[in-house]
Amino acid sequence: MNMGMNKNTVLGWATFIMILMGIILIGLGVFRYDDVAGWGFGAVGVGFLANAWVFSSLKGRV
Repeated sequence: MNMGMNKNTVLGWATFIMILMGIILIGLGVFRYDDVAGWGFGAVGVGFLANAWVFSSLKGRV
C-alpha cells in the first residue's frame, strides 16, 4: 500500500504546516502579548511565512 508521498507532496505539506504555524504565531503576537514578546512572536511568524514561500517555490524543481 503505497501512499504516494513523493518530494512534491512532502514539500506541499511542509508549506501548509509552516503557513499555519506562521499565522498562529503572528496571531499570538498581535492578540495575546502586549509587550516586547509580541514583537518576537510576530517576527518568528513572518520568518515561518518566508520559509513556507521558499518551500512553495521549490515544489516541482527538486
